[in-house]
Amino acid sequence: MTPFTETFQNKSKLISRRMFILSTLKIGVFVSIISRLFYLQISENIKYKSLSDKNRLREWKLVPQRGIIEDYFGKKIADNTQTFQLHMIPEDVPNMEVLFFKLSRIIDFTETKKRRLIKRLKKRKRWEPIIVSDNLTWSEFSKLNLFLHEMQGVKPVVALARKYSEDGSSSHIVGYVSDASVKDLEESELLREIHVPGLKTGKNGLEKLLNPKIIGKPGIQRFEVNAYGKRIKELALVKGIEGQNFRTTIDQEVQKFSLELVKEKSGSICVMDIYTGDIISLVSSPTFDPNKFVHGISQKEWEILIKDKKKPLINKPMAGLYPPGSTIKPIVALSALENDVINPKKIIECKGSIELYGQKYHCWKEKGHGFMNLRSAIKQSCDVYFYEVARRLGVDRLSITSKDFGLGKKVLNSFYEEKAGVVPDTKWKLKNIGKGWVLGETLISGIGQGYFQSTPLQLCLMMAQLANGGYEIKPRIIDDKYALQPIIDAWREEFINKNNDINLNSSNLKKLYRNPENIKFVLDALYGATNEPMGTSYRSRLTKEYMYAGKTGTSQIRRITAEERELKLKQKDLPYERRDHALFIAFAPYKNPRYAISVVIEHGGAGSSGAAPIAKKVLKKVLDRHKLRKKYQLDLFQEV
Repeated sequence: MTPFTETFQNKSKLISRRMFILSTLKIGVFVSIISRLFYLQISENIKYKSLSDKNRLREWKLVPQRGIIEDYFGKKIADNTQTFQLHMIPEDVPNMEVLFFKLSRIIDFTETKKRRLIKRLKKRKRWEPIIVSDNLTWSEFSKLNLFLHEMQGVKPVVALARKYSEDGSSSHIVGYVSDASVKDLEESELLREIHVPGLKTGKNGLEKLLNPKIIGKPGIQRFEVNAYGKRIKELALVKGIEGQNFRTTIDQEVQKFSLELVKEKSGSICVMDIYTGDIISLVSSPTFDPNKFVHGISQKEWEILIKDKKKPLINKPMAGLYPPGSTIKPIVALSALENDVINPKKIIECKGSIELYGQKYHCWKEKGHGFMNLRSAIKQSCDVYFYEVARRLGVDRLSITSKDFGLGKKVLNSFYEEKAGVVPDTKWKLKNIGKGWVLGETLISGIGQGYFQSTPLQLCLMMAQLANGGYEIKPRIIDDKYALQPIIDAWREEFINKNNDINLNSSNLKKLYRNPENIKFVLDALYGATNEPMGTSYRSRLTKEYMYAGKTGTSQIRRITAEERELKLKQKDLPYERRDHALFIAFAPYKNPRYAISVVIEHGGAGSSGAAPIAKKVLKKVLDRHKLRKKYQLDLFQEV
C-alpha cells in the first residue's frame, strides 16, 4: 500500500467517525426535542393547561351572606344591606403609585388610607385579593366602572354589609361585626377555612356567640380576562351558603320603650318570663351605634366611646357588677325561714342603729322604724331587723340560698362578656382575701352590702324564681321551638289552663324551697312593699290588672362619713359620682304572675325614687303586650 493510499484511508476513517458522532448528536437532539414535547404536551398537559387558564381566568371569592337576627315577633334587629366595595390583586397592578394617584382622583382615598393599605399589603401575599374600600358611595362606584380600563388589577364589587337598628336599643345584645383580625383567624379554624377579602366576624354579643352558624359559606365568581386582566365575560357563578337565621326572645318594642326611659342615665333594665325563662328585654344605657364598627370606626369616635364615664360599651345587664343592696332582703328572709332561725312574728325594735363590738351599723331611717315583724321589715326595708336576721342565719347558709336562686353564677353562660359576680361565704374570703370572716361582715351581707356583687340579670332571675313559686328556670335569649319542648315537658301537668296561662302544679321541676308557705310569705310581703302605705315603692304602684309587687334597693358605693350623717346630706345634694346606685326588682301581675323585672340606675340615689318609677312604666308596657306574645307562644306550643 502506497503512502498516498494509506493517508486517504486514514482521512476517510476520520470523516466517518466524525459523521457518526455528528449523526449521533443529531439523533440525540431530535430525541430530546421529541421527549420534551411529549413531556410538555402529554405528561404535563394538566399543569400547563392550568397555568394557561390562570392567565386567562380569574376567580373571585364572594363574601358569604350572614344570617338575619330577629326579635320575637319577626322584626329584624340585625339585617344585611347592599354595599359597594373596591377589591385589588397586588400582583396584577403594574405600578402601585400610579394606581393610588388615580384612585385619589376618583374616590375618598386619602394619604392616611393609603398608608394603612400599604401596611396591610406588607402582611399579605401579592396574589391574595385585598379590599381597598368597603363602603363606596354610588357616585364613586359609578366612576370606578367608567375608568376601570385605566386601572389594571382592581375590581368594583357589589357586596352585602351588616345593618343594625340605629337607635342602638339592642346593640349590647346583638353585638357587632368587624373585619376578621389575625387573632380571630388564629383562634378559629372555621374562619381560616372560609376567609375571603371583606369577611366580617362577630366581635361580641349574639354576633360572636352565633358566629359559626350565622356566618355562612363563601361563593365563587369565575371570569375570563384579557392580557390586561380586564373581565371579558362571566364563565361561572357558584353561590355560597347563606348563614342560618335566628329568632330571639326579645321584644324590640319593649326594648325601644325601655331605652327611652333611661336614655340620659347609666344603667340597665331586664325583663324575664318567670316560667319559660324567655328574656323579654335587656337594655343597657347609654348605648352605641354598632353600624360604625362594620366598616371600621374612626379613631375620634372610638376615643369618645372609651372616655365616656358612663361606659357605653359595657353590657351592664350581664357585665355590670353591683352590691344588691336591699333587693337581697327577700332572699335573706326566705333563707332564715327555710333554716328555721326566725319566726315571721318575731318582733325587733329598730332605733335607727345597733352597735356591735364598738362599731355602729345604721338603718337608712335615721330615727328608726320602731317595732317590726318580718313582713313589716321587708315592706319598709328595715336594715336593723335584717342585721339581726343575718346574725342568726350566718353568711354560709345565706350564701347557699342566694346561689340556689341564681346569684353568684352566670345566667346565660354563653356570652363571653357575662360575669358571675360574688356571693361571699367564710371559705370564699379565706381563699380570695386570705383572712377569716368577722361577724360585722355577716350583718352588712344581710342588707346586700360588703362583698356581695350581682349583675342586673341575676337579680331578675332571682325575682323570677321567687315569683313562679320557687322553681328553677333556665333563662334563654335564642327562641327555638324545639328547645321549648323540655320546658313544656317540665310543666306538662295542665301546662296551659282554661285561661291559657301556665299552671304551677308540676312535679317535674326542680324546687328551690323546703316549705312552699315560706315562698308565699315572702311574695305577700313584697305585695305590701308596693301596694300598702309605708311600703318603700308605694308611690310607684299600679292598680287593677297592672298590680305588681317588688322590692327597692339602694346600693352603697362608699362608706358614709360621720360628717355627712351629721349634715344629713341627701343623695341629690352629692356629686353624681358619689351617689348610691338605685335598684328595684318586681314581678307582675301580682295575681297570676308572668314577668319579673330588675332595674339598676347607676348613681340614681334611692331605689324608690330612682328605679321603681321606671320599672312601673316598663311593666305596664310588657303587660299591655302580653296577649300578643301569648298568641305567638301558643302557636309555637301547638307546632311542637
